[in-house]
Parts: sequence; structure tokens; C-alpha cells
Amino acid sequence: MKLAFFRFLAKVNSVLLPSYTKKRLDLSKASKIQLAIIGWRYYVTTRALS
Repeated sequence: MKLAFFRFLAKVNSVLLPSYTKKRLDLSKASKIQLAIIGWRYYVTTRALS
């Protein structure tokens, strides 16, 4: 159940949240909000894969 939830959430994130990898964002120049989005996407992705 938990794994299915995180997989669903990862799909929602990929649709709604911007992909900074495709935009070639430099992490040293990223704002706090951008870093929070990157962290959230990382957290959800790692949970969805495990």
C-alpha cells in the first residue's frame, strides 16, 4: 500500500512539478524553493523505488 502510494505520488510529481534537470539548473544558484522541490522529488522517488 505504501509503495503504491509513493509510486502514484511520483507520477503526480513528474506531471505537476518542474524538472530542473532538463532546464540545466545549477544547484549553487538555485533558490530555497527550488531546492525544496528537488529534495521533495528525491524523497518521493527513493521511496517509490524501494
